[in-house]
Amino acid sequence: MHYLPNVLFALLLLTTVLLFVKQAGKIRRNILLGRELDRSDQPKLRLKTMFMVALGQSKMVKRPVAGLLHIVVYVGFVIINIEVIEILIDGLFSTHRVLSFLGGLYDFLIGSFEILAISVLAACVIFLLRRNVLKIKRFWNREMTSWPRTDANIILTIEILLMSAFLIMNASDSILQSRLVEHYSVAGAFPISSMIAPLLSDWSTDGLIFLERFCWWFHIIGIFAFINYLPMSKHFHIILAFPNVYYSNLEHLGRLSNIKEVSNEVKLMMDPSATPPPADATPPTFGAKDIADLSWKSIMDGYTCTECGRCSSVCPANQTGKLLSPRKIMMDVRDRAEEVGNNIDKHGKDHNDGKTLVHDYITAEELWACTTCNACTDACPVNNDPLAVIVELRRYLVMEKSEAPKELNNVFTNIENNGAPWQFPMADRLNWAKEQE
Repeated sequence: MHYLPNVLFALLLLTTVLLFVKQAGKIRRNILLGRELDRSDQPKLRLKTMFMVALGQSKMVKRPVAGLLHIVVYVGFVIINIEVIEILIDGLFSTHRVLSFLGGLYDFLIGSFEILAISVLAACVIFLLRRNVLKIKRFWNREMTSWPRTDANIILTIEILLMSAFLIMNASDSILQSRLVEHYSVAGAFPISSMIAPLLSDWSTDGLIFLERFCWWFHIIGIFAFINYLPMSKHFHIILAFPNVYYSNLEHLGRLSNIKEVSNEVKLMMDPSATPPPADATPPTFGAKDIADLSWKSIMDGYTCTECGRCSSVCPANQTGKLLSPRKIMMDVRDRAEEVGNNIDKHGKDHNDGKTLVHDYITAEELWACTTCNACTDACPVNNDPLAVIVELRRYLVMEKSEAPKELNNVFTNIENNGAPWQFPMADRLNWAKEQE
């Protein structure tokens, strides 16, 4: 029985790791449903961009209040969880503050963790107030249905509970240390929890041991639960932000990719003597109809979306009342990828549910509202590219389905007949110059 807690802890740790690996593997599978895309160029610039944007949060601070609060939560939560190393060792081997041999450095670390913990707690409370009391507009757009709002509140609440458990655990631990209770070796500095300790000073030793152990288990089980909640939440961006930024588009914003088959046709038109490429038995398709037609990077963008709404808040179409919301585009890509992945798990990889990304998730009205200004891409704190998805879906509508708006069809006809988008014959193109003579 003496080793029962250690065995339970080891089983809990193993279950946590296996579940996370399984869920992460499904997300990886879903991302790789997309088309191939080579993003292996300029590795030094990509690393620099990743450190600046993903690690350095350089785009977050463009909105100082939210940026500062986010940095506090991000840095605080990551650094505090360094203590998880000690918790894992203590849980597996029944030790107590096993890293206390670090002496003064250990006191400094625990003290720093406490200051960060209270900062994270305060920032999360402010975030909850911003979302649910102040009701900032970008958190209440039409795509922010009950689940996205609940998801954000769940994560913030979990972080508040974890930080509270950490501080209460330290407060009860410090009292037990002062009473020289067996197993509670004197170690650590407690600048914040020492202010909580007086509230517990009248508790019995047995009561404090129970409280300390309860908070210890609550803290570590909460972390394990948080880890396995991440793949089901928008907060998986905590992990995916780094590869997503590394593989982001380094070209100038607004530069569209060419379609190889179309480029080849244009080259043959310009140079009839050129050797045509070998015929392909499978006719090419243009644009994207569903998830498998997008690049793997666009699907990764969907999974990395933080749902912060910065893209939609700077989108001129969205701000003038159009149906388009770049955030919804990213959320739709992720949701469709999840649906396709679930169908594969249930029915096999060749299953067709009769749905497509365009029309069933994203309407033509949304796509044609986009001005391709790239404000959304520029604003995204994790370098997502909603425009890449929009352009590919538009290409499908135009080149595969001939479903362009009437105004665009008129332009296409004029270009085909007159060599220009205007409805004037080529012979009259220079008439304007005669008036200058």
